[in-house]
Amino acid sequence: MPGHKARKRFGQHFLIDTGVIDAILRAIHASKDDVVVEIGPGQGAITQALAADAGQLHAVELDRDLVGRLRRQYAGHQTVTIHEADALSFDFSTLGERLRIVGNLPYNISTPLLFHLLNYRDRILDMHFMLQKEVVDRMAAGPGSKAYGRLGIMLGCHLNIESLFDVDKSAFDPPPEVTSAVVRLDPLPPGAFDIRDEALLSKLVTNAFMKRRKTIRNSLKDHVEIADLELVGIDPGLRPEQISIAKYVELSNHMASSLR
Repeated sequence: MPGHKARKRFGQHFLIDTGVIDAILRAIHASKDDVVVEIGPGQGAITQALAADAGQLHAVELDRDLVGRLRRQYAGHQTVTIHEADALSFDFSTLGERLRIVGNLPYNISTPLLFHLLNYRDRILDMHFMLQKEVVDRMAAGPGSKAYGRLGIMLGCHLNIESLFDVDKSAFDPPPEVTSAVVRLDPLPPGAFDIRDEALLSKLVTNAFMKRRKTIRNSLKDHVEIADLELVGIDPGLRPEQISIAKYVELSNHMASSLR
């Protein structure tokens, strides 16, 4: 779509590198059995290929000018629907079940959008996103890593997270200030982590990593007793980044039971 100027307020960086585009399409590997949802199609770098490969394509775009161009381009395609909407408030349940969601996400909304999409995880087969590499590193990090923290834990409770490949700044127009990465997210089976109180888990994890240099006994001293940590098998002398997702969930469930 020549002639469209990227808008800073929408966080637009249009993908132009054909090698990267091909790599993303290979990773998605859409088929006629798929209902694909593309968030932020922009100038349509991967939209045309998805429209050809998928059984049905829904594109969710906020920029009114781009929506108009996309609707004109796909006016004769019965399997393509363009939605003018903010993905942060969009009801993805209206698009059906077994959704495959993809997108080059604006970095300024990527984290809240990921948590919004968790509300629809029972309808989602998988997700492939282009994100800031630093965010992907935090999402995919395991215990013991400096990148391990609240984001990876709260997403890791519900998703298997796999960083696929990095993308250089030069792959975009205009180029962003940071390196990007493509990540695959697969919803975990229901009950993979039996979380009794999601808000309480989030509160505990948030407070733990607000003081990540301290031991878990000190970072959570205003919320959890040492006896509670020991009861669920957490060494009070460990630092927050040394504790697994499963143990945070176990601690949260124990505290939820204690509050009843």
